[in-house]
This record gives sequence, structure tokens and C-alpha cells, in this order.
Amino acid sequence: MFRDGALQPASDQLDVRNPWTGESVGSVARDTVTQMDEAVRGLRAAWRPLRPEQRAAILGAAAELIRERSGELAELISRESGVCIAETRKETERAAANLVVAATEAERLRGESIPVPGHDRLALTVFEPIGVVAAITPFNRPLNQVVVKVAPAVAAGCAVVLKPSEKTPLTALAFAEIMLAAGFPPENLVVTTGEPGVIGPALAGHPDIDMVTFTGSVSTGVAVSRAAAGKQVLLELGGNDPLIVLPDADLGLAVQLAGQGAFATAGQSCRGIKRVIVVGEVADDLVAGLVEQARRKQAGDPLDPATDVGPLISEEAAVVVERRIADAVAANAKLLHGGDRRGSLITPAVLDHVPADAELVVEETFGPVAPVIRVADTAEAIRVANGTRYGLQAGVVTSNVGEFSKIAAALRVGAVNLNAGPHFDSPHIPFGGVKSSGIGREGIPYSIREMSTIKTVTLPYPLHQG
Repeated sequence: MFRDGALQPASDQLDVRNPWTGESVGSVARDTVTQMDEAVRGLRAAWRPLRPEQRAAILGAAAELIRERSGELAELISRESGVCIAETRKETERAAANLVVAATEAERLRGESIPVPGHDRLALTVFEPIGVVAAITPFNRPLNQVVVKVAPAVAAGCAVVLKPSEKTPLTALAFAEIMLAAGFPPENLVVTTGEPGVIGPALAGHPDIDMVTFTGSVSTGVAVSRAAAGKQVLLELGGNDPLIVLPDADLGLAVQLAGQGAFATAGQSCRGIKRVIVVGEVADDLVAGLVEQARRKQAGDPLDPATDVGPLISEEAAVVVERRIADAVAANAKLLHGGDRRGSLITPAVLDHVPADAELVVEETFGPVAPVIRVADTAEAIRVANGTRYGLQAGVVTSNVGEFSKIAAALRVGAVNLNAGPHFDSPHIPFGGVKSSGIGREGIPYSIREMSTIKTVTLPYPLHQG
């Protein structure tokens, strides 16, 4: 366990293995519930909120340290997650950018003054930190997923208990060291590692935790929400994000977006493209372009700078993707390229004529797969897009703004992007979904407010004279 500014001795260890080679990357403590409980109680007793300018300075310094150590961090992320080095280098920059935004927003957290109608009183609202935040993070993007939870918590003035994925905990521990080097008080941060089914529910339900922010699967998110009953929760539970391509689309752009969104991070992204929904005969040209995109992708060793697609997080995960592809083909989908499995690696796959009810496109498939669903018109595209339990983000490619507006209004999702994929993101804007995709909104300014409480103070005020 990382507490009081250092790793503590552990009697039991969890091994962290490279998904590509199977080799050990390192080990972390297999914390017990008793150890976690002691650490959380100690954190709660010691925590004192920092002033906004102190929070901003720490976050800004952490951003600089990440940039200084970007090469080391990118390699560590690749070794423990299997994401190719070309992408993990970008991830370190994204993490630094999120920290810079959080530093700025830490000093922008402002209340308001409200004259109270019918009373000679003035109400003032003040943002205060919610308290101790439990941040439970997934294996994909193991630096940035940690930063987008820890940075707003720090900006809001909270203390943090971080529980990273047991598959990718080393990057989280490296980030904890960076936060302390940037000046974050050691008594305000704990990193607990261990079995997710043991530590996760106990942490979410701990009486000294005021809020739980979680990213992961729907089933685990439901369990976390139950354990955290009565607390503030911020849940990002994945997506089955569509790219809808209309007949008047810029096909070059549509192909580019589909390839980027489906194959980046080996398809292991909640906001990545999971379905390409194409209206009309334009599908023929789009599919041809998408196959060519997939052919140009090099899959293999994530530490090779030429690699575009690395392995999945585990062989078990790859087997699920392989089976879903096979089931879709058995249901008359056409596998046009890729989909081969070698251990935990799946080569970039393009499928055409995928039935809208195939498991491949009904569930969130975490793999480098571009499934094309052909539909007759915009109305059918909307029905198919809305036809799953998820509602995270969507992209629409068209030159008809009126048609886009109609689609955007009809889609049950958290965000719709015109001529951009569902994978478009920015730290400045809200991110989150509806239906089973979660509760609340991330995006640095929005997370900070989720992690704050509003206190109202009223006082006499001579609003009326005479």
C-alpha cells in the first residue's frame, strides 16, 4: 500500500504481467480489507483542505513532472497495459494537459450572491470539498484514467484514496510519487492495491469515504453503486458508441474517423467506435476504404515504434472478441479483413453486413474491430444506434446540418459530434452517458463540481432603503 508518502511493506504480492510477452513487469501489495480500513481512517483523520492557490500550484507542478518523465512513463504504460508506445506517448501529454486544466479550474471555483426575494437578506454560496474521494480506475489508459479522477479531486480540495486496476497498478503508483514530488501532502493520498472483488466493495462502502468515482463495466459499476449507497457517485460504465455515416458524407473523413475510433488502443476505449452505421449504398465505398485502413495497421510488439495496434489486456479478453467475431460471421456478417488471434493479440478486423442484434454490436466489444451495419434510412440508423443498453457518445458524418440536428435530438447519448467520431474528447467539456453508461459527468470543470458541495450562507442585507 502507498500511504504516508511511501510504499509500505507487504506480506502478500500481486504480480503484474506484460500482456504481450507474459513476463513480470513488477509486483504490488495484495492489500487486505483491514489494511485498507486502517489507511482510510488515518487519511480521514489527517486530511485538511488546501487553499485553492496551493492546489493549483501542485497540479501545475505535477504536469511539468509528467512531461519531464514522459518517456519513462510511456514505456511503463506499454509494458503493463500492452498499448503501443506511439499511443502511450500521447497519453502522457493528455495527462499533463488535464492537470494544467485542473490547475486553472482550481482557482476558478466560485460561488454566487443571491438577493432573497421577500426578505432583506443576501444568500452567498460557497463551494467546499466533498471530503474523501475513492477513485477506482480501469486498466485502459492507466495514467490518464487516474489523472481525470485524481486531478479534479485535488482541485476541489479533497483527499483521495486511489484503487487502480490490479492489471495496471504500476503507473498509478508512479503518478502518486509524482503528486508528492509536486507538493501534495502525503497524508492526503492513499493508493490501495489488491483483489478488485475484495477491496473495491469495501472501499466504496467505507464510512469515511464521502464520494466514489468509478470507471469500468456495467456489472461492476452496479456493485460499486450498491456498496456506496447513500454516497455521491460518479460512474462511467462504458459505451457502444456508433459512428453514423449519411449518404452525403465526406467519405475520406468517414473512413479516417472509423479507422481511428475502432482501432486506437486496440479498441479498448469506452468512447471508441464500436459500430459503424451506414445509410444507403455509400456503404460499399466506405467499407472498401476501411479495409484498406485496416491493412495498413501493423499489429504486434507494443514497444516497437512502428506498431499501431498492440495486444489486448489479456488472452481471456482476446478470446471473447474472437468468439464474438465468429458468432457474427455465423449470423451472416462478412469478415473482410483481420480478426486473427495470437495469444492476446487480435489483428484489426473489418466486418460488413453485421446484424444489428449480433452480440458483437449489442454489447461493448473491447477489441480492434470495425463492424459495419447497413441501414436503409436515417430513421433506421437512429433506431439501431439507440438499440442497446448503452448511451455514451456518438458521431455523425454529414454535410446536412438540419439532418444532423434531427439525429442529435433523437439519440439517447451524452454527446453527439458532427463530422467527428464519438472518440472526440477535451478536458474542458462534460463527458458521461445515459442509460447504462453511467451517472454524472467527467471533464475537469464538471468533475470538480461533482466533487464539491455547495454551502449557502445567508445574512441580513439592506436591499430596500427608506
